[in-house]
Amino acid sequence: MMKLLKNEDAFTGLEAAIVLIAFIVVAAVFSYVMLGAGFFATQEAQRTVHTGSQQASSSLEIIGNIYGMNNNVAKDKQRVDYIEFTVGNTAGGAPIDITQLLVTFVCGETSQVIEFDEEASIEGIGEGTGTAGNIKIPAGKWGVVDTYNDVGNVGTSAENRNKLLEPGEQFVLRVVFPDPGEEGNLAAKLTPNTRFSVNLQPAVGAAFPIKKTVPSNLDKVNII
Repeated sequence: MMKLLKNEDAFTGLEAAIVLIAFIVVAAVFSYVMLGAGFFATQEAQRTVHTGSQQASSSLEIIGNIYGMNNNVAKDKQRVDYIEFTVGNTAGGAPIDITQLLVTFVCGETSQVIEFDEEASIEGIGEGTGTAGNIKIPAGKWGVVDTYNDVGNVGTSAENRNKLLEPGEQFVLRVVFPDPGEEGNLAAKLTPNTRFSVNLQPAVGAAFPIKKTVPSNLDKVNII
């Protein structure tokens, strides 16, 4: 009678192959997960850097001088009633919705938000004719009194003029300070040698501070 002998060499090799394949599959899945996490972390870091750069830098720049206007040249009533200056977009800057610009006036312990005068600004946006003197903006408000190279001006109708400050464009802004003679107004009177600042805060990006001192002697038009 023949005795059957069991040879388990092949079965042991198969077990080893199965274990090896399992290790390879687990290692591949783990590597895929780790690579995916690494790619995600890299993309998030890149996005954070770009967002931080946009928030830390301002898209605004002042072009030319800042002019302080004195409506009364009498020695005992001299003060800066409003300032006028031209703003543009920095190189590579994104378009700025000028209606979303927050303007804050600070003088000593006084801080006050200057409101946007949209009605007067509609007249000034897209004109580009140097008629800024004809635009009337009341005290405590600011607006656009003139524009240059306005690519959004597609017609004479005010509704056709877009309000974006885009690369290459220049907007002339007028910031009229609150009248210190009004009842309940806490605004400081900008007399000679008074220090003040006007902060321009766009919707995206850092604020652009304008820090100036009123000249000791005022004419009707002053470079400050």
